Amino acid sequence: MAKAKEQFVCTECGAEYSQWQGKCHTCQAWNSLKAFTPAKKGARAAHPTLGVAMEPITLDSVAGGEAPRIQIGISELDRVLGGGLVSGAAILIGGDPGIGKSTLLMGALAKLSTSLRVLYVSGEESLIQLKLRAERMGVDGANFWVFMENRLEAVEEAVNKQQPDVLVVDSIQTIAGDEIPSAAGTVTQVRECASRMIQWAKRRNMALFLIGHVTKEGQIAGPRILEHMVDTVLYFEGERGHSYRILRAVKNRFGAANEIGVFEMRENGLAQVTNPSELFLAERVGGAAGSVVYAGLEGTRPVLIEIQSLVTPSPLPQPRRNTVGIDTNRLAMLIAVLEKRLGLGLFNHDIFLNVAGGFRINEPSADLAVTLSLYAALRNISLDPGMVVLGEVGLAGEVRAVSHATTRLKEAQKLGFTRCILPKKSMKGVPDGLGITLHPVALIEDAIALLA
Repeated sequence: MAKAKEQFVCTECGAEYSQWQGKCHTCQAWNSLKAFTPAKKGARAAHPTLGVAMEPITLDSVAGGEAPRIQIGISELDRVLGGGLVSGAAILIGGDPGIGKSTLLMGALAKLSTSLRVLYVSGEESLIQLKLRAERMGVDGANFWVFMENRLEAVEEAVNKQQPDVLVVDSIQTIAGDEIPSAAGTVTQVRECASRMIQWAKRRNMALFLIGHVTKEGQIAGPRILEHMVDTVLYFEGERGHSYRILRAVKNRFGAANEIGVFEMRENGLAQVTNPSELFLAERVGGAAGSVVYAGLEGTRPVLIEIQSLVTPSPLPQPRRNTVGIDTNRLAMLIAVLEKRLGLGLFNHDIFLNVAGGFRINEPSADLAVTLSLYAALRNISLDPGMVVLGEVGLAGEVRAVSHATTRLKEAQKLGFTRCILPKKSMKGVPDGLGITLHPVALIEDAIALLA
């Protein structure tokens, strides 16, 4: 029998090549091609749901309807998933080591085990270790099935025997198939094992959670095609110095992407944070120079976050620009706008910018808050502690409109804020009687004038 020809796959984008080369021409990544031997293919592919050979059918003949939701019982996790767990969905969750991925899913399975059959497959921890974590979390293990195994065939046999409604595999990088000639964690193993498990989930109408390791860049380890294969991709984020954890959906076929759930790590496991705005502002010092409260929106959830700036003269030929929670390139752009529009001499100052609580802001609607924070820190101005800020800043110094202004304003009013600086064009659609004084601005000069 002829030997299977070796191929090469890009770990960044999943593109395949017949021979090795230093650069992937699809995603332009260097040294990202890894060798693998393709798995044997059958004569005909089986339908992932019916288990029979696939045949073309008309769309009208497909039995459809909205996918029913299974409430896990952890409201923050249900929110991120789009309202609950969908049977047959494949969910990939990644995060730094020790961030709490296994703890989160053990807590979820503990809730589901009261009404569904669950199976937790561990390829990293022993059964004793799982038992110790369950005791620490107070998990009732009467209906909680666990299995310690690294072989794909053994996991498949256990699934056939237990017939679980929900399966957790911790982690996908530790599982290896006997028929795949490579070590666990390689591109070939991760790709083929994940594909087989997703087929199980679709065919059995079984919800599947795959825990994935991440690289030093924070991406799921293995081929990027893994994220395309699953229905939902979740990232568990958090700073080691903080007890708060943020579960963020970056892809979701059954709900909104960029939705977040907030948790707090405690001795007995993860606790839900139902009001993250109040939590992030709990230690805020009112009236501190350079402190501005930003009204953000993560998915469908409004979140109020404190942005802190420290601006000091620098003796260095190249001043420092350090940020935590905000893109450094975005900060550089806003500094340039301030220098051009207001003539501020920030070119010879060290600038430190921090988002309190370990939160990471990805919205451009935080631009105006960052701009006012930098100005207040430079001039040593104490801002009104009852004021929130939102708005995107353009290169010409204009303040651009942001989405869902009313939702953000209602959250600010609920937490006791009395004033808001916002874009003038965002006033359209904002109802009267919100109980908060609005200061619409069109340029950053207008916003700066309100600080005097």
